[in-house]
Amino acid sequence: MSFRFSQVNLSIGAFLLIAAGGVLAEQSYSPYADTNFPQKVYWGDTHLHTNLSVDSVVFGNNKLGPDDAYRFAKGLSVIAHNGMKAQLSRPLDFLVIADHAFNLGLMNGLDIADPILLNTRVGKDLYSEYKKILGEDGTPNWSPQTNAFLDSVYNSAENSLVEDKFSRSVWAKVAERADHHNDPGRFTSFIGYEWTSPGQLPSGNLHRVVIFEGDARSVSNILPFSVFDSKNPEDLWAYLSKVEKLTGRGVLAIPHNGNLSAGKMFAVIDFGQSVIDADYAKTRRRWEPLYETTQTKGDSESHPILSPDDNFSDYETWNGWEGKNSKIPPSENIIERLTAEYARSALKTGLSQQFTIGVNPFKFGFVGGTDAHNSLAAADENNFWGKLSESEPNPDRLLAAAWEPLSWKYGLEPSEFEISAAGYTGIWAHENTRESLFAAMKRKEVYASTGPRISVRFFGGWDYNPGDASRPNLAQIGYSKGVPMGGDLANAVEGRSPSFLIRAVKDPDGANLDRVQVIKGWHDSRGELHERIYNVALSDGRTEYKHGRAPAVGSTVDVKDASYTNSIGDPELAVVWQDPDFDRDELAFYYLRVLEIPTPRWTAYDAKFFSLKDVPKEIPMVTQERAYSSPIWYTP
Repeated sequence: MSFRFSQVNLSIGAFLLIAAGGVLAEQSYSPYADTNFPQKVYWGDTHLHTNLSVDSVVFGNNKLGPDDAYRFAKGLSVIAHNGMKAQLSRPLDFLVIADHAFNLGLMNGLDIADPILLNTRVGKDLYSEYKKILGEDGTPNWSPQTNAFLDSVYNSAENSLVEDKFSRSVWAKVAERADHHNDPGRFTSFIGYEWTSPGQLPSGNLHRVVIFEGDARSVSNILPFSVFDSKNPEDLWAYLSKVEKLTGRGVLAIPHNGNLSAGKMFAVIDFGQSVIDADYAKTRRRWEPLYETTQTKGDSESHPILSPDDNFSDYETWNGWEGKNSKIPPSENIIERLTAEYARSALKTGLSQQFTIGVNPFKFGFVGGTDAHNSLAAADENNFWGKLSESEPNPDRLLAAAWEPLSWKYGLEPSEFEISAAGYTGIWAHENTRESLFAAMKRKEVYASTGPRISVRFFGGWDYNPGDASRPNLAQIGYSKGVPMGGDLANAVEGRSPSFLIRAVKDPDGANLDRVQVIKGWHDSRGELHERIYNVALSDGRTEYKHGRAPAVGSTVDVKDASYTNSIGDPELAVVWQDPDFDRDELAFYYLRVLEIPTPRWTAYDAKFFSLKDVPKEIPMVTQERAYSSPIWYTP
């Protein structure tokens, strides 16, 4: 009776409190009822091309358009250009189709004899020439004789060949198809495109992927800003400002592939060759919060010349369009050039600029994209469909020349085996919607992966305890005591170093983890820039040698069988790490590099599938894939 009576009293008391607006009215037994931090990571590709890009069709993709790209990203099967069925093992959560803005849809319009295009004088003339270069398979028949036609549609940077009515019809379809496939809560399709700068092959590029937060209705009155409008990325930023005011929705740009920018992507002079100032830095940071750190044309985190003491910096290094025989020419400015091309060195340059002009222009988070031009957003080593349609799986692709026209047009000879199976972007967001994912990209709570879907949590603060790393509510602790990746630390207490709460969990369908590293860059009191790599968590109970080195995790890879086992490494690594070298007066950044154990590279899977014999030793068959968190910055 007493137990029942106490329940009755509690109910009456609760009723009185609720009626009076008391505490119980706002409380819940569930500790998660009012959770306001991101609890799930969403995976996708921020950089994919379809047959609406001129070069996609030039290189054989005259079949797969945006609908096929969305179907593939959602986990459905499509028939690739080689006749094989292609499908992801797991669907993606989001996709950005970023077809080139210049002459958007032109080649596809010629291929399908689009009536709007053929109803124009330019369209009629181009269609007549286009039909002359087609082979029996319906794709361009490559020979030097096609130069004149290709120059007119691909390398022209003087004026658009596409008339306004056709351009608007193509852009309307791009936006409409993105809206059609957008399924809030299940799959997000962003409206986007690529602003492709001048200086096409073989010189550098300053390309940007433009992503809109809004829907087709909000972008219906604009057209993509292309190189035909301006060759200057600063003019692109002005365009983005106008778009936001016109649409009332957000927009951002992602610079990509800095390793091919000929030392221009992170230079400290602007497009007009003037030294950058605070206004430039503020504007760039406003519109470009992210950077594409890894993709099919190589990894852009760091370079072995820039980081000679980093055992893992020589990863999928792409030295130039000349291919495997290319050598970086010795020159006095080689360090200067590379410094302006890679993410880690750019982050350090940003600290230097912050000290000099008061604003950091290169304060960006990390994303990964495929930059595939065959409509297939595939970044898994065991399911790699190449960068271009001509490089989809076939018995000859390991030794084939990539982008055949580059050979006869420019004398360049990159090989297919040099292409990297990369990459994807992980986004920590509240839900799988345009608004939520876009907000996460703006606050830089994102990270890059070379393909594996490794879960990475990274928080910085002043009060994390060693035991926090083993708690099940690690993320809740992380947000409550500090800032997540992409955030800023300040207000250092005298005598206290920042601590970082870290957890990395293997891809459920992938390899165990080798290690977690914190990579720190800082600007000292003498104005010099430094970097240091800390092995903060090692699998298999390993410990560091002196001077920061650690024993290798080993390898279980059977190259002939294209297989490995998870008998080494750990499925999860978590730690609270405190910077032992902290100086509260020095600008600094920190980010994570999470390494898997060695696994077969896509080239090994090809060799097994096609029963290839005597594969040249120069072709790498083993890889060690990784993820890069966005940085956390410290400002005194």
